[in-house]
Amino acid sequence: QVQLVESGGGLVQPGGSLRLSCAASRIVFSIYDMNWYRQAPGKERELVVGITSSGSTNYADSVKGRFTISRDNAKSTVYLQMTSLKPEDTAVYYCNAKSIYRGLWGQGTQVTVSL
Repeated sequence: QVQLVESGGGLVQPGGSLRLSCAASRIVFSIYDMNWYRQAPGKERELVVGITSSGSTNYADSVKGRFTISRDNAKSTVYLQMTSLKPEDTAVYYCNAKSIYRGLWGQGTQVTVSL
């Protein structure tokens, strides 16, 4: 079935790095705008970064200069490279695929930044 599967989360110390991946299946990946959202405990889900089908990117101010989104249409995968991680980056990170027809969500992957 149609699905998005995130991977790459984990526990990392402040200042460390992680790379998240989101693999899509059974969609025409190249036509979708792809986004990463996150939700911390007790907070609303927020948009972290997005990349359009044409490759334009949009970053939340809180992650500019630290996070980088990229996509590989041949692999139907979007990546989120996270560097200089801070404790406030701790959250469940969700992959989102959006087209004019529908939106899809992954199950989320936990990122914990702590000593």
